[in-house]
Amino acid sequence: MIHPALHKNPVALDRDQHRTLRVRQDYADVSHTAALNSMFLTAVEFADACKEYPIVFVRAGTDPQTQKPDIAPVAVFGLTPDENLFADGTRWQADYVPAVLRAYPFAMAQLNEQNYAMCIAREWPGFSETEGTPLFEADGKPTVYLTEMQQFLEKLELEVQRTRLVGQKLVELELLRDMRFDATLPDGNKLTVDGFLAIDEAKFAALPDDKVLDLHRSGILGLINAHQLSLGNMTRLIQRRGRRTANA
Repeated sequence: MIHPALHKNPVALDRDQHRTLRVRQDYADVSHTAALNSMFLTAVEFADACKEYPIVFVRAGTDPQTQKPDIAPVAVFGLTPDENLFADGTRWQADYVPAVLRAYPFAMAQLNEQNYAMCIAREWPGFSETEGTPLFEADGKPTVYLTEMQQFLEKLELEVQRTRLVGQKLVELELLRDMRFDATLPDGNKLTVDGFLAIDEAKFAALPDDKVLDLHRSGILGLINAHQLSLGNMTRLIQRRGRRTANA
């Protein structure tokens, strides 16, 4: 998937145009994420991501077939727009890194319902013509590195589609509601974080047993529990903000 704030200059990967392009796998600077307030998560990532980040849901347009809102889960990185409290310029300050960020500078762009094109963020400083791991062999065939990256991206796109179905189910059961988070920062200033959706506890508790069993069997119940658990990380974000302010 292409993230506009992350892939600012995506170009389709071409075996002729990019025949000599290499990737410096040792390049660890994450300054390109400094203004990322959040990042899309696939459902399969919830178990790991809930230990590090608040996981909330946001509106992501409208499904063209059902005309119902598309809902996307995101990992929250900051308390204000354009703030990422996990990026320090040289490394990511969390054990788990969301899959979209791990795939960078590569991404898949959807051409139509069935076809995708592998793209690169050409502005990424880790690309080189002389250093690092090549993307193509001399004869134009993909290297093992590029083949593995393509497989990773294809799996990621499959998980994106599965995650959309989770959002559709939550909308169908009317389990989401607008939420806000009010906090007092270490310097005494008040802060409100809103514009996101979370599980409506009352509606969730009132679900009939057959609906709960269905959520359990589909794996969505576990995702709901991970989401609820992750909201405690909002307090950790305040602590991160406090440490960053103090260091500054």
